Amino acid sequence: MRLATLRRWFDNGPEEGVEAAFDDRQIEWTRVLPFVAIHLGCAAVLFTGTSLVAVAIAAALFALRMFAITAFYHRYFSHRAFRTSRAAQFAFALLGASAAQRGPLWWASHHRHHHAHADRPADSHSALVHGFLWSHLGWFLARGSFATRTSRVGDLARYPELRWLDRFDTVVPAALAIGLYVIGESLPASLGTSGAQLVAWGFCISTVALYHATFTINSLAHRFGSRRYATRDDSRNNLWLALLTFGEGWHNNHHHYPVAARQGFFWWEVDVAYYGLRALAAIGIVWDLRSVPEAARAATA
Repeated sequence: MRLATLRRWFDNGPEEGVEAAFDDRQIEWTRVLPFVAIHLGCAAVLFTGTSLVAVAIAAALFALRMFAITAFYHRYFSHRAFRTSRAAQFAFALLGASAAQRGPLWWASHHRHHHAHADRPADSHSALVHGFLWSHLGWFLARGSFATRTSRVGDLARYPELRWLDRFDTVVPAALAIGLYVIGESLPASLGTSGAQLVAWGFCISTVALYHATFTINSLAHRFGSRRYATRDDSRNNLWLALLTFGEGWHNNHHHYPVAARQGFFWWEVDVAYYGLRALAAIGIVWDLRSVPEAARAATA
């Protein structure tokens, strides 16, 4: 294993010539070993067993981190759909980073690139162009996808704390796993859990579920569902994906009007992330949630 590759497990800093490498589709297996290890870690439950505490913590961490990815990594960092304070911006970036989907600048930059090239050859995770497996998983593991597309996130890169999270993107997930182990070992034996069990459930299983729920928006939400709006891509609205991802499944709505804080445009379109943002707005943590203009809502395919 090359030392440079090993270093990239911990330091995802700038690389020379990276701008020319974004189309590199080779999977660098040594670099993605931590991703593979998290998946393999799910099998630890065969040895650690299950407890109500462990499952509850796994579910809570799935919900909290899905909200951070959906409401902040996506709607805030990628689309600036609302405003918040610098402290809250960092707090939710930290929570999003714990999902092990890399840093906020990386996530936003690749998502902005996706919107600029949706379902065309340059869209690195288009199921329509590159197929299901690549859009769901392959692009995330490809050598050309590891770098942040810095030219697309100049508005975010001015914050050193976000740049730090982006560069050292394994620190927060590792801290979460260690914290869960310590908590599990500190809890009373009567609760029937342990440090290893909390890592298996609260980190590995919860994180893997987050990975594949998030990835379905790339692999499935451009293939299955209905189209209300005539967007230039093949985005679809899908209730089941919306329930799974706290509102992201209203994907045709989103591609029609990307900057809205609400992706379920109508009352019957369940959008859990938006409800959470409304609650945060009510207590002053976020504000200026961008709404959907009536003309945009009323347009038809």
